[in-house]
Amino acid sequence: MKLSELTREMPDVKIVGADAEISSLCTDSRVSGKGDLYFCFRGTNSDSHSFAAEAERRGVAAIVCERDAGVAVPQIIVKDGREAMARISAAFYGNPQRKISVVGVTGTNGKTTVAHMLKSIFDRAGRKAGIIGTLGAKYAGVTVAPALTTPDPVFLFSLLNDMVNAGTEVVVMEVSAHALALRKECPIVYDAAIFTNLTQDHLDFFGDMRAYGEAKKLLFRPERTKFAVLNADDAFTDGVLIDGLPHKLYGMENPCDSFAVIENESLRGTRAVLNLSDELCETMIPLTGRHNVYNALAAATAARRLGADNEAIAQGIANTKVEGRLEFVASFRGAEIFVDFAHTPDGLEKSLRALKEYCVGRLIVLFGCGGNRDAGKRPLMGKIAAQFADFSVITSDNPRYEDPMRIISEIEGGFCGISDRYAVVEERDRATEYAIGKLQKGDVLLLAGKGGECDQEIMGIKYSYNDKTVIKSVIGK
Repeated sequence: MKLSELTREMPDVKIVGADAEISSLCTDSRVSGKGDLYFCFRGTNSDSHSFAAEAERRGVAAIVCERDAGVAVPQIIVKDGREAMARISAAFYGNPQRKISVVGVTGTNGKTTVAHMLKSIFDRAGRKAGIIGTLGAKYAGVTVAPALTTPDPVFLFSLLNDMVNAGTEVVVMEVSAHALALRKECPIVYDAAIFTNLTQDHLDFFGDMRAYGEAKKLLFRPERTKFAVLNADDAFTDGVLIDGLPHKLYGMENPCDSFAVIENESLRGTRAVLNLSDELCETMIPLTGRHNVYNALAAATAARRLGADNEAIAQGIANTKVEGRLEFVASFRGAEIFVDFAHTPDGLEKSLRALKEYCVGRLIVLFGCGGNRDAGKRPLMGKIAAQFADFSVITSDNPRYEDPMRIISEIEGGFCGISDRYAVVEERDRATEYAIGKLQKGDVLLLAGKGGECDQEIMGIKYSYNDKTVIKSVIGK
């Protein structure tokens, strides 16, 4: 494809040099080669303009850059290299986002569950559905391993193109604040966009909650989405509403278009009647906790807007399975063991509250915090564990390049003055064995933070690790 074709719809583009034929896209100069279009932009840790000369030596056909890169090959000079990468990637793969319905889900917590509920509903409705998110991608019998919540543009639009070619009709996509801030998915116009909630996370990247919130808002501009589904009970929703944007509100506490009447709740889930703009839909939500009722309302409201009937919504929600999201794993000595991805203060509190309500014995939680991420939430999560759990085991999560004991020490700070009912066991597998060993009849144990993850990152190396596998191994002994 010619450079001129790739940039046809892009404003403020300057092409220096002759038009060139592009056979592939590349963001890493070390693996660039003949026929590649190499992208330069200022990153958070480095500036890839520094590697333009290396890419030229390796034979790339042209370079996208934010300033003259001082190379002889043709250059596309743009204002924003990241946005250019997204728009050029979309064009290179034939703008697949225009050939398929796309639903975006954003928010601090709940994205993965809402996305899986929606896919399950669409499957039940007979629509060929795909999903992209934290647990990877699935479509037409194909499973793609997880990488980022929202993939980088070259991979994202290649994946959407594969979905289109496989006959997929609708894609449900988790849209992270990082992806919005970095313009990864900016060519997509969503048929519906869902907001779940906004609580503290990722402040290592955004700096403060204001900037984090502003990134989320980008999804709800009228030029980005045709319809919004918003949480009426989250204070941030008022800031998301934009005049002229069609929307519906869902919730349990404030006036809204969609709400739920709870019929029965247990550790195994919630039976509820969903009122969707005065259309009643009775369903069984197979996930524990009131927060999953909110997730079901979000999914049902969006699905109804996109044409799903009540039968598809009810059965789709009831058939939802989400790896590592407040997931029951095993019973042991009359106690129940769950795993959950909860890795934020709000997420941990919601999961502990949900389990506490049905726990007749002690509620025990095992958790840690990720390294090289928002350190401010560590004592907050410690405080929440101290308040809502009867006993806590503080351990390692994904320490990355940090000292695990330093992270644990910062978590411990949240226990000060509240509770001394905790133990520190650095190695997560040993901590799991210790926690299971304490279980008695009626207890509930929650392993939080990793959910369905299948590795643990330590000093740049990802080791195979899965909470459920370790739990079953310990019980097997």
